[in-house]
Amino acid sequence: MSAVRRSVSEAFWAMCAADSLSMPVHWYYNIQDISRDFGGWISGFNAPADRHPSSILTLSNTAGSGRSAWSTGAKRADVVGSVILHNKLDLWRSSNGSVHYHQGLQAGDNTLNILCSLRAARTIVSGRFADVSQPEVRAAVLSDYVRFLTTPGSHADTYAESFHRSFFADWQDGRPTSPSEVLKFAEKRSKQLLSSRFPDSQLDAIGCLPMILPFVLLSASANEDEAVSAAVEFVKLTHPHPKVPEYVTIYSRALHAVLGGASVRQQAEFALKRLEAWDACQSYSRKAARFPPSSEERLQVHQNAVSHLGLACYNRGALSSLFYLAYEFHDDPKGGILTNTNCGGENCNRGSALGALLGAGAAHRGAAIPQEWKDELRDAQELLPDILKEM
Repeated sequence: MSAVRRSVSEAFWAMCAADSLSMPVHWYYNIQDISRDFGGWISGFNAPADRHPSSILTLSNTAGSGRSAWSTGAKRADVVGSVILHNKLDLWRSSNGSVHYHQGLQAGDNTLNILCSLRAARTIVSGRFADVSQPEVRAAVLSDYVRFLTTPGSHADTYAESFHRSFFADWQDGRPTSPSEVLKFAEKRSKQLLSSRFPDSQLDAIGCLPMILPFVLLSASANEDEAVSAAVEFVKLTHPHPKVPEYVTIYSRALHAVLGGASVRQQAEFALKRLEAWDACQSYSRKAARFPPSSEERLQVHQNAVSHLGLACYNRGALSSLFYLAYEFHDDPKGGILTNTNCGGENCNRGSALGALLGAGAAHRGAAIPQEWKDELRDAQELLPDILKEM
């Protein structure tokens, strides 16, 4: 296996591992709740607890993006329970305010976003497209995405974030299904939303990265501009917000360079400077260096750094946190992935993109994420071997 193929393979496995490890503590905003609910900091795969201490699932809009209280104008039909998440509406409307976002998942499972990412990868490799940046690739991926999310029982996750709900709130009017029809719908919708005077802030979120990861990873042998174009043109269809292409470009350039053998630490520094977060990150980096690796004190510095840089989903802060952790753990993918999990907040989507970077870099040093992690990844074990064999 070539060095680039090994890098792509490890990136996929690490993407899945980081998401699955974080899943039970996804959106834990009081990090002490992590150690309380799991008897210490997370060190392996777990199922979600029965309750989620920070859950606001029941406030989420079942008919589209954002929160129910934000909805204005005419009441739209629910998409949760009818178009997507067919058996989950009762959890979204539960009188129990602590419903876990990922109720129904087991230890080693992946969240909906990573399942969508893996299916995108499978669609791309099975189509044997010569150029991943071409429209027919986006059409094929979106058509499979529609089929997956609208098929009852296709997955066990409870939550679908705003971009899914917004997409299907618009999709349900015409319900296109063929690749050409879905692409035409998505392009028209994207053009309208990107030119809106009031873009949906919920789309400027780190959840934009999981589904673009296969486009970059499977463009590892293409030139950088082609890989970045593949990612950006796709994300415009799922996250049509004017700021998102810039952030996806920053991340995609870094990942593509690392797949080719570039230094993770150097690429993280470049990205942090573009995000205007370099000085703050250097301050936390110096503080962390005062304490022994793997110590509670060093973990606390990293937790404080992520809390300061961006604990929530919004892209600028979340990417700053992601690249800070990539800089700190450039040669320690296992440590970086676990630290990301134990920093809480939007750790699943942040973690999957961080994992891809760290996994890609590790392969070029002859390293890998732990085999026992790969063995416990239930969804990845089902989907990834065939993807990697065909690519």
